Amino acid sequence: MSNRYVIILAAGKGTRMKSKLYKVLQPVAGKAMVDHVLTQVEKLNPSLIETVIGTGAEKVEDLLKDRTKYVLQEEQLGTAHAVLQTEKDLGDKKGMTLVVSGDTPLFTAETFENLFNYHEKENAAVTVLTAHTDKPFSYGRIVREADGSVSKIVEEKDATDSEREIKEVNTGIYCFDNELLFKSLHAVKNNNAQGEYYLPDVASILKEQGKKVVAYQMKDFSESIGVNDRVALSQAEKLMQKRINEAHMRDGVTLVDPDNTYIDYGVEIGNDTVIEPNVKIFGDTKIGSDCLIGSGSRLEDATIEDNVKIISSTVESAIMHKGSDLGPNSHLRPKAEIGQDVHVGNFCEVKNAKIGDRTKVGHLTYVGDATLGTDINVGCGVVFVNYDGVKKWHSNIGDHSFIGSNSNIIAPVEMADHSFIAAGSTITNDIPKHAMAIARQRQTNKEDFWNRLPLSNSEDWK
Repeated sequence: MSNRYVIILAAGKGTRMKSKLYKVLQPVAGKAMVDHVLTQVEKLNPSLIETVIGTGAEKVEDLLKDRTKYVLQEEQLGTAHAVLQTEKDLGDKKGMTLVVSGDTPLFTAETFENLFNYHEKENAAVTVLTAHTDKPFSYGRIVREADGSVSKIVEEKDATDSEREIKEVNTGIYCFDNELLFKSLHAVKNNNAQGEYYLPDVASILKEQGKKVVAYQMKDFSESIGVNDRVALSQAEKLMQKRINEAHMRDGVTLVDPDNTYIDYGVEIGNDTVIEPNVKIFGDTKIGSDCLIGSGSRLEDATIEDNVKIISSTVESAIMHKGSDLGPNSHLRPKAEIGQDVHVGNFCEVKNAKIGDRTKVGHLTYVGDATLGTDINVGCGVVFVNYDGVKKWHSNIGDHSFIGSNSNIIAPVEMADHSFIAAGSTITNDIPKHAMAIARQRQTNKEDFWNRLPLSNSEDWK
């Protein structure tokens, strides 16, 4: 098998995107477009991957790091000019070179592999990756010879009426004989309206030299979508979501309404987990088996173990261990860790806190900067008061403790095992084992207070 090389074109600014973010860094399913492309070509194990960068070069390098080599195209003078920038590293190499754009996030490694194999089998100088579409408007058409080889690639504006009827279109992806590629690049002219050097001209040059130019038609046209504006970005997003969701369902995950379920690329989900409609799952999230993620939930960079139930709640950068449950309408913030079989009920918030196994935090409670042991009962309306306006303070609650409703724990507090807080208390001191802390005003009843009211003698008030 010949050596394989890949060039990723990622130098264009993308003015039609109308964004401060460099075009190839625009996310599709939570992953930058150029990262999608690189991820797929990495699966081919090529001898070298080189990315041509320009506008926003440092940000592309920061994202992709050492997964690829880089070369800078200082002036954007066209695709042929961009490829020519790699000559120092690739110009004298023998083998096959794939040229792919960094704004085509939907191409798969399988398609690239098929293109390489076809190119090698045909012993071609150039193989154009093509696709069939019933709506070829704006695409370059592939005009073939009688033997099936490529006669020419004609752009929409230059096509005859009969050529416009052709449904096989150019995807903009090419596989070249590497040595012939770089010899031909120097012959490309810029005598066109844009004054740029175009890569498709290499195919025409080699054709004129009698070299073999062929086309490989891919199966799925939708892979070929290039993203130049927000409309195309949304189309790519929708297609990627469909691909991601179908893959999860084939792996044994139940998506009740896949058209209304958003899952980022790279999210892991175990089998027999059920995900209800209007769920969004982002980033580096891992979900175990036999879980229920209820409608309206949002998970980001979350770790969810087996048999967890989440109802209409948010989990971000937090961990839920086996058998725990959350919600409805609760929020786990960063560094929250929920132990096994823990219950966190409705309208609760947990931040930078660890809750031990089998502890119950039922409702309307804030747990921040605290460590709670096992088998604790936390009543309604409890607040861990962790911030004094300058610094965050930490509290520790022992195993088998009881915190009564509407209590405030003014951190730092150490509450020993088997201790109690009476409802309505404001706790500022440590509590020893087996003790009950009561910190509230003693009740006083004002006798005959009713009679002091201005309307106490009114019939309506009696």
